Amino acid sequence: MANRLTQIATRTGDDGTTGLGDGSRVAKDNLRICAMGEVDELNSHLGVLLAEPLPAEVREFLVVVQHELFNLGGELSIPGFELLKLAAVSHLDDALAHYNAGLPRLKEFILPAGTRSAALAHVARSVARRAERAVVALGGTEALRAAPRQYLNRLSDMLFVLARVLNRANLDGLGGDDMYWKSERLARDDG
Repeated sequence: MANRLTQIATRTGDDGTTGLGDGSRVAKDNLRICAMGEVDELNSHLGVLLAEPLPAEVREFLVVVQHELFNLGGELSIPGFELLKLAAVSHLDDALAHYNAGLPRLKEFILPAGTRSAALAHVARSVARRAERAVVALGGTEALRAAPRQYLNRLSDMLFVLARVLNRANLDGLGGDDMYWKSERLARDDG
């Protein structure tokens, strides 16, 4: 990974291929490239979330996540390479336990809504799930370590929890509670 970009428009991809970190070239619709793209999109969504007012602790956590996602992308860019450490998955487990402990127990499904920052966390959550599916698809055709898949799975859970935390943070004066799904069937059964 010693190569650094010195020129952005190389035109080498004009033929529909792109270079991997090991110097090999693959089609731009290769499953590895698709997985890398999903991880990159997820990281970009976290960048948008970080542009919002956030509690300092959440901001610091998300910056670490962005670095870990960059590690994950780097690992995906070089077949057989290990860059994302298992400690990153453990860090997410610890954060999940920490943030979830302060939330009320869910009794109903919630909508991906609420404050702007919570809604952005929900968007990132859904993109994390898509990135996870892309990594699983790649793992169905090539040998991959479990850590990238586990990291994305935990991160999507973490982003769900963070959305709930951000709905309660009240940084924009709109905080409060989650937006609960109003099931017509449940409404009929209660009535």
